[in-house]
Amino acid sequence: MPSQETTQRLYGVPHSLYTGIARCYLRTQGIDYVEVPTSHPDFAQRIMPAIQRSIIPVLETPEGDIVQDSLDIIDHFEKQGVRYSAYPDGLLQRVLAVIIQYYGTQAMLPHAMHYRWTYRDDQEGFLRDQFAAGVGEAMADKIMSRMNSYLPQLGVNDHTIPEIEASYEELLDTLSAHFAEHPYLFGGRPSIADYGLIGPMFAHLGRDPVPGNIMKVRAPKVFRWVERMTAPGLDTPEFPGYGDQFLGDDAIPETLEPLFRQIADEIFPMLTDKLSFMDGLIAEHQPEDGQPVSPKPHQRYVGAVESSFRGVPVQAGIQPYLLYVLRKGDDMLADGSADDQARVREALAARGLADALPGERGYTVDRRNHIEVWERR
Repeated sequence: MPSQETTQRLYGVPHSLYTGIARCYLRTQGIDYVEVPTSHPDFAQRIMPAIQRSIIPVLETPEGDIVQDSLDIIDHFEKQGVRYSAYPDGLLQRVLAVIIQYYGTQAMLPHAMHYRWTYRDDQEGFLRDQFAAGVGEAMADKIMSRMNSYLPQLGVNDHTIPEIEASYEELLDTLSAHFAEHPYLFGGRPSIADYGLIGPMFAHLGRDPVPGNIMKVRAPKVFRWVERMTAPGLDTPEFPGYGDQFLGDDAIPETLEPLFRQIADEIFPMLTDKLSFMDGLIAEHQPEDGQPVSPKPHQRYVGAVESSFRGVPVQAGIQPYLLYVLRKGDDMLADGSADDQARVREALAARGLADALPGERGYTVDRRNHIEVWERR
């Protein structure tokens, strides 16, 4: 077993959506790590004072560096070089992967939280065991109640629940067809799209009893992908000879086209409404570059917006973290050649995703200079 001094420490818990993303990445790359629960005294004594909040996941390197946020943890290792880079070479694959990453880490939060807490009575024993294991019995009730209270901010209510469940079932059917032909979303290794989607699909929807049973019965190939993502290395015995590369020539599998249609149907107009709200907040406060936009810089929600989900009216809370995810696609697009940029824009428009990137919606330079104040959860 690797010594503590040479091993990464991942502070998190098994049932955490964002911890699951970082854990899958570390396992795929074969990076030695030890997972440490938040109940460990080091978290309160050293980690929280450094990051100024109680949030997971947090990576502590053997050198003592601290990296907070699952996406930052991935990029921390990508910069060092890893065996299976999560970023495809093709610009279209990379940009679409960011959009799927956004869908998984942000747009699927209502799915994850609905199935966990609306069906709490049906899986109380499992949930209580998991939360108590991470924070102790004394804190379990408090944290479970707080998590349960997030449902209204996520737009989960009696009117939206039928659409959330229909969305989950549609996603399972689409992914089942795809994973019958490909081990991962864009080929023979997981991309940032896979890591974004695995967050809700493992910690909540693949692990909690009610949604997990739906997945196993309705979509066993999706459950197998969840197993594949959480296994060490590339666990692909069903695909002999497939290889470990992304699809060549920036190709997009035909089996993913229904997924892009679903994403386009579900992220709009809510994404548009949320970005408009944040524009207004910046205009109202007119912060200097690098200064907080809201009175509490670390607050998760900065307001709510009236919008709709799959045609159903809904009020949804606004988590500015969505900008941190999507601006990566803007940066990727800006780095491409003029021809590649035109090709990608055309491909996004054909899939109904032309407005998925903030920079493509007319964000000005001044506004984008302020994005940095939203970036840390």
